[in-house]
Amino acid sequence: MCSLTFLIYLINVSGHQQKNLSWYQRFKIIEGIARGILYLHEHSRLKVIHRDIKPSNILLDENMNPKISDFGMAKIMDIDQDRGKTKRIVGT
Repeated sequence: MCSLTFLIYLINVSGHQQKNLSWYQRFKIIEGIARGILYLHEHSRLKVIHRDIKPSNILLDENMNPKISDFGMAKIMDIDQDRGKTKRIVGT
């Protein structure tokens, strides 16, 4: 598995492109991330708010399927709760 940041870096190295993603692959990665967030917020047994979504926290398997990782700053909400208040800024 590699992170999305690593893949973006490989594509954007100045003067040397190792791999180009097609628009179809890009769309599938974005769609997979959106499905993962929807699952965490709506369909999971626990309602999870990740609070640190960024490219380095998205892992891609050998088939380019995205996996959300690093739940260190995640917050578990009550299942019927649809709003929350935080008193501090988190994430990087």
